[in-house]
Amino acid sequence: MNVNMILMCLIAVGAILGGADKILGNRFGLGQKFDDGFLLMGSMALSMTGIICLAPMLSALLGGVICPVFSAVGIDPAMFGCVLAIDMGGYQLAMDLAQNLEIGRFSGIIVSSMFGCTLVFTIPVGMSVLPEEDRPFFLKGLLAGLISLPAGLFAGGLFQGLSFATIIHQCLPIFLVSAVLLMGLICFPDRTIRLFSGFARLIQVIATVGLMIAAVQYITGVTFWPNLASLDDAMQIVGSIAIVMLGSLPLAELIRRCLAGPFRWISSKTGINDASTTGIIVGTITVMPALAMVRDMDPRGKVLCGAFLVCGASAFAAHMGFAFSTQPDLILPLLGGKFAGAILGLVIALRMTKLEVDDGILFR
Repeated sequence: MNVNMILMCLIAVGAILGGADKILGNRFGLGQKFDDGFLLMGSMALSMTGIICLAPMLSALLGGVICPVFSAVGIDPAMFGCVLAIDMGGYQLAMDLAQNLEIGRFSGIIVSSMFGCTLVFTIPVGMSVLPEEDRPFFLKGLLAGLISLPAGLFAGGLFQGLSFATIIHQCLPIFLVSAVLLMGLICFPDRTIRLFSGFARLIQVIATVGLMIAAVQYITGVTFWPNLASLDDAMQIVGSIAIVMLGSLPLAELIRRCLAGPFRWISSKTGINDASTTGIIVGTITVMPALAMVRDMDPRGKVLCGAFLVCGASAFAAHMGFAFSTQPDLILPLLGGKFAGAILGLVIALRMTKLEVDDGILFR
């Protein structure tokens, strides 16, 4: 039995426990997690379905520009797909543009789950929903996470079987954009955040238009936009993710409870409060609740949470579920890459905040 099968068996056990607790009236709190996993299908469908349907058209429009430019320097055009999150069309765009299937899988599953998710979700959403007084701390964390991003990409690519040289070459655009983003967040944070908030809003508009067109074609049976992907296929992907989350959310709750003691020990050693450790754990499931908890974190915890989310966001829920529904053999590379980058991000953030605490800056 391989590692992927073991993970899926554990998630199946989580689904059984969550469903059983739901029948018992949510006596142990796992039934609610069972419900939450399936109820997330609605919000996922709204953000994902339209982009998935539009992916063939987007690849046709972009291919004429992106393919020659990237190919001229030996970089697979699939790497452009990772500007979108894995579950917001990044995978479909990467695979449609790919000249090499393995690079397409690397970009669409591994890179999109970290770089794309940070670009179109974590930065714009996080910096828009957080109170103004919390943003500087979270921003420091994002910087630490971006510094650790290459480690996550290397780990994921190596787990997939790509060579070190291939990963470096193919990720050159990502490293360049990350460096520009780092400089922008350091030198012009407000303008940079507004820019990416606008980009995220544009993606939302495109997703809504795609869903609208696909829905009209599905309802009327009239195909007036022939290169649109099937709405049935898009909903099948969303449904597969929701099914995985039926088990992954109860399982993650069990893991959180089992590791409560070790996490309290970590809190005592790092000097962060319970809300901080809980928020980081929750971030491996879904980002929004983690962001909602930032206001209750201590300053150092806010930095650590931002650093962790760059690579570790949604690892055990939507992203793993998406990989299961599209490229199940990449579940281990996905998780390995995300946690390698996320853990290094925590280490860097701990070091950054230690230096600032020693200088009397962070908590002043």
